[in-house]
Amino acid sequence: MLIRKPEDTQARSMDMPGASMVTMRLMVGQDDGAPNFAMRLFEVQPGGHTPRHQHNYEHEILIMQGQAAVGTSEDESQDTSAKAGDVLYIPANQTHQFINTGQDVLKFMCLVPTEFDCSGSSEPTPGSF
Repeated sequence: MLIRKPEDTQARSMDMPGASMVTMRLMVGQDDGAPNFAMRLFEVQPGGHTPRHQHNYEHEILIMQGQAAVGTSEDESQDTSAKAGDVLYIPANQTHQFINTGQDVLKFMCLVPTEFDCSGSSEPTPGSF
């Protein structure tokens, strides 16, 4: 069994095109012996955002703190609001983005498969190790 606190885990800056003021903490991943899923904690500073992107695996997300506009299309026309306590499911291949719309740090926990391709490829998911 593994017990870990977010503050004991290194925050990695998300230096990806389209990301601004975002860090990620890998709470549980392949290096911890997790064969199927990785648990990641994202922190988005006020005014910051994740990239608007899509990929071939699903996300299960819990908003822990703050509020966000959640983009689910190629543009901002279908953005929806989410706040602390909300749970989101984003299917594989759906465009998505999280924009911090509040004054506090937006914190959300995100689960992803450790395998990049949902059909069983052995390539690791980015941020799962």
